[in-house]
Amino acid sequence: MREEQAFGHAFLFIPVFLGLGSLVWFSLAETPGFLKLALLTCVFGIAAFLLRHSASVWRIITLLAALFIAGMVLAAVETARMDTVLLDTPVTTMVRGTVTARETTDRGYWRYTVAVTQTTDPVLKRPPEMVTLLSRNRETPVGIGGGIEGRARLSPPSGAVLPGLNDFAFDSYFKGIGAVGYFYGKPQAVAAADDGVKGGIAAWRVRAGEAVARWREAIGARIRGTIGGDAGAIAAALVTAEERAISRPTIEALREAGLAHVLAISGLNMVLAAGTFLVGARTLLSLVPGLAHRFPIKKIAAAGALIMVFAYILISGGAVSAVRSWIMISIMLVAVFFDRPSISLRNVALSALIILVVTPSAATGPGFQMSFAATLALVAGYAHWRERPGRDARPARRKAGPLTAVGGFFAGLLLSSFIGGMSTMIYSAGHFHRLAAYGLVGNVLAMPVISIFVMPFALIAMLLMPFGLDRYPLLVMGQGLDWMITIADMVSSWGGEVTTGRIPDHAFMLIAAGGVLACLLRTWLAVSGLIVVAAGLLVVWSGTAARPDVVIAEDGRLVAMIEQDRAATNRSKPPDFVFSQWQRALRLQSHQKPEQRTDLAIEDTEVPEPAVTETGGGRKKRPPIDKDLARFAVRQLLAEATPDRFLCVPKQWCAARARQGWRIVTVEDARFIGIACDEADIVVIPVMLRFRTCRSGALLLSGQSLRRTGAVEIYGPSPGEPAGETGKAEMRVVFALEQLQRPWARHRTYDWRTGLFDAQAPDE
Repeated sequence: MREEQAFGHAFLFIPVFLGLGSLVWFSLAETPGFLKLALLTCVFGIAAFLLRHSASVWRIITLLAALFIAGMVLAAVETARMDTVLLDTPVTTMVRGTVTARETTDRGYWRYTVAVTQTTDPVLKRPPEMVTLLSRNRETPVGIGGGIEGRARLSPPSGAVLPGLNDFAFDSYFKGIGAVGYFYGKPQAVAAADDGVKGGIAAWRVRAGEAVARWREAIGARIRGTIGGDAGAIAAALVTAEERAISRPTIEALREAGLAHVLAISGLNMVLAAGTFLVGARTLLSLVPGLAHRFPIKKIAAAGALIMVFAYILISGGAVSAVRSWIMISIMLVAVFFDRPSISLRNVALSALIILVVTPSAATGPGFQMSFAATLALVAGYAHWRERPGRDARPARRKAGPLTAVGGFFAGLLLSSFIGGMSTMIYSAGHFHRLAAYGLVGNVLAMPVISIFVMPFALIAMLLMPFGLDRYPLLVMGQGLDWMITIADMVSSWGGEVTTGRIPDHAFMLIAAGGVLACLLRTWLAVSGLIVVAAGLLVVWSGTAARPDVVIAEDGRLVAMIEQDRAATNRSKPPDFVFSQWQRALRLQSHQKPEQRTDLAIEDTEVPEPAVTETGGGRKKRPPIDKDLARFAVRQLLAEATPDRFLCVPKQWCAARARQGWRIVTVEDARFIGIACDEADIVVIPVMLRFRTCRSGALLLSGQSLRRTGAVEIYGPSPGEPAGETGKAEMRVVFALEQLQRPWARHRTYDWRTGLFDAQAPDE
């Protein structure tokens, strides 16, 4: 420990415990009091200050506790500062606002980010301030900064599709997006509303943001127009981070080949751009006679590279990986001015510290975790290689030949790809539940193309674009990207994607913590990190997460029975957004479509015309059904049902019998809900009902209850456990939302009729 302290690496652990405190705060079921956290921070901070000269272990404990609680305070401050209004329930309304950003998709549609100024027909009581809306129209779009109006379908950001998976409402809250949706028809361009900001810093920020958005869009359109195809879309994504124009098959091929990280503006892109500029500018300056003897051309080139990377981060959209890379590169370039080492763990820690202080919520996302894991491992590996024993004692070699240089380049590429892939593997499995088995091969084949043809010529094109001389550099860049896509298609055709399923939380934490210890510790104590990693791997190997027996989506429209690696659903074409995540998280290999039984459809009873009245919403009230026929049809479906398939009557209901003996009925027509409650054990309906329970005691999951609970998993007893007295297994129900008081979930308790929040817990 004394030897570790002699290295002076205590600073490296500051962002680790700040980030850990932020993670814990965001994962708590209830929000701790801000004053209590601030008081605890002061208490432990003062204790650490008083013990600053002590050699006891209490000094370290108090300091780490102060940092941990400070991370919780930072998370609480950011949450209160955002205060994003999330839409409470889906609604169709007229939306009027100002376009702050827009992005084209692979189908030629436009996705707008709109600052809402007005809603009508109906007027929303809690209108979101910012929404993203898709326009399925390929005509001339509304410009950035212009007004837009149209009838739109707005929906709240979706929650996690399974308990423990990514909560998109959380992400939207911290991005300031209160709703998502689409326009009906073509939105109209209208006069931009006056935001009331006449001058000062606020007005300057608005105008600067719009100018950067226009600049970014113009660059992306020029790149796509010059190169064309998926290569042009990827080229634009490498510069502006706009990925929606890339076709879905190409994105999947890149992911399966382990090359999806190329699309994110991260350390690779920023280092190649800055390195190309630094080397190129220094080479050009050295060609001027006498300049290198009079001026420090290396520092001049570093200053130019510093300006270049600042422009890069402006047009890149500001993703966490891009910001982290920009901070890292900026620190490295500033270090050149003072003749200090550029690549160091302190630079990594400093960039992480800045991000955590400004946006501590970033610590929960895969972008932050994977970006810093890869950078930390690469920098630590470089430090160990640079300080390896006997390096300085080796005799100086003669000038290396071209073969040695090429061999060194590919050896470094292979080693860096291996380290980067291994360091991010647990995060890929934990967040995305899949790994690219041939990712190392894909990176070794594609990285030379990216390093030689793509990023250097992208930089040259950007420097020449103001003069209209960017065409040929962009064509060279496009050719390199075509080769990269070919490599990705080849590697992905080998079928090397590994679906990992959900990783136990404690195993994830052990592996992540062990990796941090192995990288930050410098003595043989670093082996302790490898031991912790091995313990986490042992936990993963010894037991995988149990699969649920029944899964219900949060909107109530998709239900699946899970049997080993097979899912039987109540929809022939389940929504890909939800079902693809189910497949990866639960390691599902096959999908059993429902069997349609049109012969059991119940026709509406004939009612005299005057008896068909209109409801308050202007819709005609549907006539009653023949309950005896409906009851007979439901009983017949349940009698014929097997655990491997749903039997469905189109647009009315589906029925199934799980292997635990549960009778499951999913209802689309609310007129059948009473019969379903009488005949089933589990009833699912997406409609918002006025009652919350079935009189028969059946488990009722309606649109109202699912709004408060999110997605639902139902587990039966473990194999070998006896069934209940009725011959049916007992149910264990798990909700995706354990609480509703956090700001990104509180909108689910809002009642627009009363204008109040109902904090009642989810029905049990």
